[in-house]
Amino acid sequence: MTQVDDRRELEELDLRLRVLLPETYQDNYESLEPKPMGSAGLKYGPDGRVAWDQIWGSFCDLAMAGGPPHKGRLLAPGPRDAIDAEPDRYEEVVDEICRGITLASELPAQPSPAPGWVSVDCYSETMASWLLRAIVMENVSAKSHGRELWLPASPAFRLDKEIKNVITVIAKTTHYWMGHMSRAQKSAIADLFAKMSASSPLIEPSADHGWRGISCPNVKAAVWMMRGVVVHNVLSRREETTLFVPDNPVSDPNGVIVARTVMSVHRLAAIRGLA
Repeated sequence: MTQVDDRRELEELDLRLRVLLPETYQDNYESLEPKPMGSAGLKYGPDGRVAWDQIWGSFCDLAMAGGPPHKGRLLAPGPRDAIDAEPDRYEEVVDEICRGITLASELPAQPSPAPGWVSVDCYSETMASWLLRAIVMENVSAKSHGRELWLPASPAFRLDKEIKNVITVIAKTTHYWMGHMSRAQKSAIADLFAKMSASSPLIEPSADHGWRGISCPNVKAAVWMMRGVVVHNVLSRREETTLFVPDNPVSDPNGVIVARTVMSVHRLAAIRGLA
């Protein structure tokens, strides 16, 4: 490829990122450092239950923008055998996650028909699709089905750990979507998603195959490549300097789409002096 082609691809990647990112990040996402904030403690209401709507005054930067992912390792849904072994505990966890999501994000939430997930009703399919990408980059499992967003649940989830993680990540991403994105930008995001889908289906990890890790030289390279992969309609996330991409033999037989995307983004990262 020529230098003109390289420049055109870099400009297109940058344009797509600017469409996806809240306005506050559009001019500084390349320089943002993934520095975590202190974790907010739980607060309790008069009824003795966690007051999920009173915990956060601010949030860490989005992982999509280069901030620290909410989880250092992927938070996954509980396996079916564990759910079947503790049905009462699982129901208790799901009820608390749904209650917390509704209090913290003002979005209706209920148990999903699929074990291991809770379902959140978003205002639009575009919102659900954007939250899906943003939440996966925070290292929390997610799926979207039209206007529904699915988030993980497990009988092993603890109130001040994994339950809080799920509620925090939807509160955080919803905060940025509702409070930092204009109607015009949301329309542009819908157009971008349609454009990407016309070129390639969204590649997500399958339940049986999950994720593949790719070592990067440093955190900055891993962040840059993660975002570059996502704007090519392939879900991605990172753990430290390891980039994770999905393995899905149904939507991406033999991993052709993912491999092509990673190679293309790696080439652009090298041009930028990052890989």
